[in-house]
Amino acid sequence: MYDLILCAGQSNMEGCGSGSAERPYQPDERIWITDIFPDKEGDYRLHIAQDNRTAHLGLFFARAYAAAGLLAPGRKLLLLNAAVGGTGFRDKRWRPGDDLEQNMHRMLRWALALADGAELRAFLWHQGETDAMLGADAAEYVRNLTTLVAGVRAACNTPTLPFLCADFVQQWTQDNREVTAPVLAALRESVSALGHAAHVTTEGLLSNDQDHGDGDTIHFCRQGLALLGERYFEAYRSVTA
Repeated sequence: MYDLILCAGQSNMEGCGSGSAERPYQPDERIWITDIFPDKEGDYRLHIAQDNRTAHLGLFFARAYAAAGLLAPGRKLLLLNAAVGGTGFRDKRWRPGDDLEQNMHRMLRWALALADGAELRAFLWHQGETDAMLGADAAEYVRNLTTLVAGVRAACNTPTLPFLCADFVQQWTQDNREVTAPVLAALRESVSALGHAAHVTTEGLLSNDQDHGDGDTIHFCRQGLALLGERYFEAYRSVTA
């Protein structure tokens, strides 16, 4: 039996964090993750979750979830790994019927059928950099995001499914204020419109460039992702309290 955590969006959800973390993620036999795309039989392969080359934000959410005692005896947590770097609504990847939206729903149906008692517990989203760079306005982004979340909630018949999202890397935001402002405002507006949702601040979280000087200002470093995953979990607790 699985507690399912849907992780979708683009590269900061997928994980592009390098450098070190104060508390590195250690594999846990209770925490698993899927491949992003199905094999030729239509199945999504499962693996015990590990922090390999780059850190996946969901790992640190999952660790906090398990540490809080939310996994009942005999259950496992499965991260549904649907995020793909460099993708958005404006480039026709996440709107209804687009390839990644369809892949996400296919993955969700597959996971819910894995075993009796599989339940989707949360929808974690980190995305918007691509739409910002492509000039999305706030109303357009709100419409796209709320439609996406409503579709997931309807698919699993859970109208109160917790939805969590967050700001961009602060360094990149400050360097791109004009294009990021509409999308960041839209994320907050979407949370208010959806209900059973929370917005997570990224204040104080470093980019790869700030952490170890590699010139990458758009991605959180590994320690930043670790802290962000924990903030997502605290937001989840606030939504489900």
